[in-house]
Amino acid sequence: MAHRVGIVGVGGIAHCHGRAAREAPEAELAGICDVSEEALDRFGGAFDVSGRYTDLERMLHEEEIDILSVCTWGNSHADIAIRAARSGRVRAILCEKPISSTAAECEAMIEAAREHGVLLAEAFKFRHHPCHIRAKELIDNGEIGKVMFIRSTFTAAVDPGNLRPDYNWRFNRDKRGGATYDLGCYCIHHARFITGSEPERVHARGHYGTRSRVPESVLAQLEFPDEISAQCAFSFRFYGSQEFEVYGTDGYMRMDMAWNNEDHPVALEILKNDGEERTVRFAPVFQFTDQLRHLCDCLESGRPHRIPPENSLGNMRVIDAVHASIDAGQPVVLNPV
Repeated sequence: MAHRVGIVGVGGIAHCHGRAAREAPEAELAGICDVSEEALDRFGGAFDVSGRYTDLERMLHEEEIDILSVCTWGNSHADIAIRAARSGRVRAILCEKPISSTAAECEAMIEAAREHGVLLAEAFKFRHHPCHIRAKELIDNGEIGKVMFIRSTFTAAVDPGNLRPDYNWRFNRDKRGGATYDLGCYCIHHARFITGSEPERVHARGHYGTRSRVPESVLAQLEFPDEISAQCAFSFRFYGSQEFEVYGTDGYMRMDMAWNNEDHPVALEILKNDGEERTVRFAPVFQFTDQLRHLCDCLESGRPHRIPPENSLGNMRVIDAVHASIDAGQPVVLNPV
């Protein structure tokens, strides 16, 4: 039997979750919820969903929902996830990245999910792409030796005239916009994924927009144990780039179009100290579908999710530290968990 999916917040990213529910044989889209009836009608018509609600509790009461996908602005992720977990009406919550606004909010979400036996997962779609999975396997198997340095980017050249709160939530402080929340969370999560550890020190410099009042450009340096460093650049203010590089003692690995690559082929480039060069190519995938299928498999099999909630909490601690470092103008030391 297919897992029934409910989506709360039917803006832009929800269309990707809707397509995933339509494509995944293990799932079906059962209900949608939003404060805007116009948005509900538009989305419901596009995906042929009759269960349309402006009240979350009503949707959870009237529909049999197994998986709730939270696709609202970041300022409401924690509230919605906690309410859904406490309702006793869902088995899993898939929350768009970043999972919350702060580490404290994330802790409250984890506690509510654990108390009510709900699987809580953060929607970092790239973690389910075969290229990222293969890259991690190769690194763990010593393909490029000991990892020493990671560099990643997520940047976009937004029209400066559009960097204002009323244009998009990404440039709205109250809705938890900003380059760190929207873009940097990928780079931070990726660095932690590759190293399998938490940074001990974070040093970030950022530019706050005069109208948006959010960090529009950030350069963050993460210092991990064992002399591993990561440098992450994320910005709305210059030429678009989405790539990662991993430097090891014996080689180098690179992926372009690392985060948003839906329906496009991608490649993993590998260079070795001994002169070996090779490229591993991957066919196009729709990452949101792979993400949903993995969650369905976890519900069916009981296997752990690739992104446990404690990992999401670690990401939020680093995001908090990035903002604290920008505001203080100095590095932030993170206490061991």
